[in-house]
Parts: sequence; C-alpha cells; structure tokens
Amino acid sequence: MSANVIATKNFTTSGPPVTMVGLGGEGILRTHKRDARAREVIKTAVKQGITYFDCARVYADSEVYYGSLWREHPKTRSGIFQASKSARRDKDGALADLAETFERLGTDYLDLWQIHDVRTDDDLKVIAGPGGALEAFVDAKSAGKVRHIGVTGHHDPAILTRAVEQWPVDAVMMPVNPVEGVLGGFLTTTMPTARAKGMAIIGMKIMGAGHYIHLQSGLTPELLIRYALSHDITVAIVGCSSAEEVDTLADTGRNFKPLSAEERSQLLNVFEPHAKRLAYYREP
Repeated sequence: MSANVIATKNFTTSGPPVTMVGLGGEGILRTHKRDARAREVIKTAVKQGITYFDCARVYADSEVYYGSLWREHPKTRSGIFQASKSARRDKDGALADLAETFERLGTDYLDLWQIHDVRTDDDLKVIAGPGGALEAFVDAKSAGKVRHIGVTGHHDPAILTRAVEQWPVDAVMMPVNPVEGVLGGFLTTTMPTARAKGMAIIGMKIMGAGHYIHLQSGLTPELLIRYALSHDITVAIVGCSSAEEVDTLADTGRNFKPLSAEERSQLLNVFEPHAKRLAYYREP
C-alpha cells in the first residue's frame, strides 16, 4: 500500500472498507453558522483521503455543513461513508429525524444510522419496546434507506454492552482512550462482546474533547490517536476545528504504528491517578 494512503478496514465482516481514522461530528461541525470553516474542515478530510464522516441530528448544523458540499459534489458523496444518529426513543420520532437528516444532508440514504447515546435501563426498555426507536432502525435498514444500523454510548459500559448483546445492530460507537483503559468496562466488556458478534467498532472520546493533552507535557493528539488505533477497532473518529487538525488526524492514520507494551503502560500510568475525574461523561 502506498505510504500516502490511509489504511482501511472492512466495516463489519462484509464491508465496505472505511479508513481507519474518520472525521468526528464534534469540533467545528457542532456549531451554527460557521459554514466557511466547517466546509474547509470537511473538504480537507476528503482531500486527505478520509472516507468515514460522522454527524448527528442533534449536533447543531453538522448535517447541514455536509449537505452543502454533497449537493455540490454528488460523486464525492457516493464514495464516502456517511454516518448520522437519532436520539429519539420512539419509532415515529426516529423516523421524523431520519427524514430531516436526509433533507439536511442532501441524500436519500445513510451508510450508518445510529441509536444515539444510550444511557439507562429505561432507555433500553423504551427503545426496544413496542413502538420504540429500534423498530424504526430495523425498518429503515430493511427498506434500504440505511445500509447499517448501530448504537452509541459513553455513559455506562454495562448498559451499552446489553444493547450490543440484545439488539440487531451492526456497529457500536464507544469511548476508546486511556481513561477507559484504566477504568475498564467499555474496553474490557463492550468491545469483546461486539467483536464476538462481528460488529464494527467506532472509537470516540479519543482526546476527551481536547482536555487530555493538557494533563502532562508530551501528551499529543498523535499519541492518543495511536492509543485508540492500537485497540481492535474499525475506525477512530476525532472532531476537528481546523484544517490543520484534520491533517494531524490523517497523517497519524497514514503513518500509524501501534503502541508498544511499554508505551501503553507509561500512558496508563499518567492517567491512572486522574481517570475517575477525567471520565466526565460517566456518573460520579
């Protein structure tokens, strides 16, 4: 493979291939009325050869920014993997979200549609119950409106693992970072459960919204991305706020070298005293 190409992995056992790093839906994309800068970030990702693009119905204008470009460049849209999410818990609400997502993205299909931010036992019951959102996701896949369905969570690994075990989903999105390496749960339970089912695994919260690199000198985005990619995941997504940050993401994926056992141990030692505090998205 050319040194200028980002390596790919199949999304689920049957594909399609996606680049091992993807553009997250946070950063500049989770804003309103920042069209020029958001478009620059997306265009840079395309130019760098990234093929996985993330957003969500509730991520401000993220879908709108993508749609403004995909309408102009339909051939580019057909060659990338576009994911979005719905946080609605009922079938009708989720289907309404999907229709609006299509309108905002300027497309008539998604490569991945995800049940967004599953946190509690009540979420599991309502989503999978009669008239729940899971019905919308399964129906949309059966109708060819979405090619894959998934679930996301960063709140409780036990809850997310139950969704992975019980639901007919193709993918799971979860935190993959040194905090989770110290605390366990997502990496020690959810990840192997998903792998056993042949699911795609999307790593998120890789840099803790940019907070982790300030913990100690020497912690860089490249190191944290490498930590994520050193796990058995399909793609690591990072929200970017500038073209330069996209370049760093792409270059790290292109030149990826797994962390050695010593590097991983040293990194976890840095995070160990702070892990509970830094897991800001879990319950105290």
